Amino acid sequence: MVLAAALAFAAPRVACATEAHLLIEADTGKVLEAENATIPWYPASLTKIMTAYVTLKAVKDGKITLDTLFTVSPTAASQSPSKMGFKPGTRVTVDNALKMMLVKSANDMAVVLAEGVGGSIDGFSAMMNDTAQKLGMTQTSYVNPNGLPADGQITSARDLGILSRSFLRDLPEYEYYVHIPAIRFGKRVTQNFNKLIGRYPGADGFKTGFICASGYNLVGSATHNGRRLIAVVLGASSGQMRAVRAAQLLERGFAQNSLGWLKPSLGTVENLAPVDTSPPNLRDDMCGGHRHKPASDEDEVASNGTAGSTGAGDTNPMFYTAGLQPPVANPVALIAGAPEPNEPVVVYTGPTRTGAALIAAVAADTASQDTPKARGKKARLAAKKPDAAAEAKSDAKSEPKAATKPAAAKHANAKPNAAAKSADKPAATASDVTTAKPVKPKPVAAKKPKPTTGDGKPAASDAKPSG
Repeated sequence: MVLAAALAFAAPRVACATEAHLLIEADTGKVLEAENATIPWYPASLTKIMTAYVTLKAVKDGKITLDTLFTVSPTAASQSPSKMGFKPGTRVTVDNALKMMLVKSANDMAVVLAEGVGGSIDGFSAMMNDTAQKLGMTQTSYVNPNGLPADGQITSARDLGILSRSFLRDLPEYEYYVHIPAIRFGKRVTQNFNKLIGRYPGADGFKTGFICASGYNLVGSATHNGRRLIAVVLGASSGQMRAVRAAQLLERGFAQNSLGWLKPSLGTVENLAPVDTSPPNLRDDMCGGHRHKPASDEDEVASNGTAGSTGAGDTNPMFYTAGLQPPVANPVALIAGAPEPNEPVVVYTGPTRTGAALIAAVAADTASQDTPKARGKKARLAAKKPDAAAEAKSDAKSEPKAATKPAAAKHANAKPNAAAKSADKPAATASDVTTAKPVKPKPVAAKKPKPTTGDGKPAASDAKPSG
């Protein structure tokens, strides 16, 4: 009788789960907090952490280099936003594709990497699943490399914690990719969707994600006094709230540095027991008609149009970090504020370049954004609404039912440029930005020019399915 009552009380918690939280130590895997951490969940763009892991493992193993060129296939170009929007045949280095994928969450770049490394989406997905099995991610399966909705694309907060730890442990020389604050492609600057970066002290990773079914997901990490923690938040109500939740978890975790003995041990992340159930589907809550605008990964407010509350039990507006540093201010205000000033990392198409060649490449990419078609669209948006051009488009309005099955993609392997480091070269950014002079858009009343051949349609501002 007692057992039955206990089960009846516990069952609704699993069935009605709308958020999952996990906080672990990066070095030891020790679990500091866990709530619904082993309930299956749709990963959305958190999938791209594994895509980056598999790709960078291939680099580390010498199978490809960061300078290797991959070609945008028709399949990659056809992916839903968020994406860069490059035409089929465009070539991109592994280095630049990774930066675009992890900062802008570009779905087309995830497919470019998948086809280049694995030959096809199916081939790369098999590599992802094999890697997940080896890492002990027992609740995870992959169907595509970008997290767009697809049957069988499942994970859990537990498995994402395991993956993030593995990334830091196995690929420490490449962790720079998971905390780039912003990228610049031509004239367009995209800030990292992870709102912890540049706002929360010590934030140094990882990735966001969103589709209607999953809600707003985030894996974030931060380091204080040499101690690194990883926070996983799944199913938050907005892009802002997932960062607020993660900040709260991190602060409580750092406060446990001296008081952890007061809490019972939760063991390590690998030992958390999986729950055998179906993942919750949050589509109605995330993308229902009650929202003032379509939900997207760039949505900064909760569905009621406000910053939202910090949740039950989180009414104290101050964070305390056990003397490690001054307390952090109200988390909502912290995350809603502007990030620290940063110099965007320049990304570009074509082979790895440095110096004058890099400046020329950036100028060419900038010029490609000043086509008559692009200028006409910008002018029409500006006439309709002054700030409309800056608003994010949402793929949530027409969320695909399943990923498109691609044919094997062609790719070109360029000889690595030994003289140039392909990882990050932010030093060239300042000159790149000033090189190309933007063309003034023609007024709306002007006769609409015919699109020129080779016109590149600008990528939609990231509203992606996963974040």
